[in-house]
Amino acid sequence: MGVYRERLLVPVGYWLLAAPVVTVLGAEAYFFVDGWIPPLVIGLLALLVGTFFVRWSVATIEVAGPVLRADGDTLALSEAGDVIALDEKQATQLRGPRGDPAAHLLLRPYLKRAVYVAIADPGEGGVPYWLIATRHPERLAAAISSARDATGTGTGGTGGTGGTGGTGGTGENGTSTGGTHADGADTGSHQPAGRPSVR
Repeated sequence: MGVYRERLLVPVGYWLLAAPVVTVLGAEAYFFVDGWIPPLVIGLLALLVGTFFVRWSVATIEVAGPVLRADGDTLALSEAGDVIALDEKQATQLRGPRGDPAAHLLLRPYLKRAVYVAIADPGEGGVPYWLIATRHPERLAAAISSARDATGTGTGGTGGTGGTGGTGGTGENGTSTGGTHADGADTGSHQPAGRPSVR
């Protein structure tokens, strides 16, 4: 068992809404045929929607030792840079207009918040960051950051929705060598590759 584990379960409201929608859509078949075909259509629609919801629900996020697992995909946390807990507005921006098509995404329509995990060195054409939907972004971000720092290779910081990520170091002449705020503003020389602004 890892330090953090979460199942992305479909909320009960989705199931309750699906029942009348499937029934109404399936009943449309009565306008064309009678007999056993309309009930069969309703049953097939219910099976399709149920399978889809179950597939969504089995997705699991887990921070275990030096790795992050998200719905079967694994990220070695030694490769992670900044980790940021995103509020609903920030997550929406990275899902759409400010998102990178090369990013690794684990999203659900019923989860509005997310955690952003930058890849410290994505390389040419690599994945710049992971965006993971979650019900507990602050807890997940803290777990990822702690596990990353335990590997001894983390270079970024952990931020909330408006907090501060990593802090800069101090040079020999007493001046700051720079750091990165969680709102995406670069305050010095270090800025992880592929990190967009999420303000």
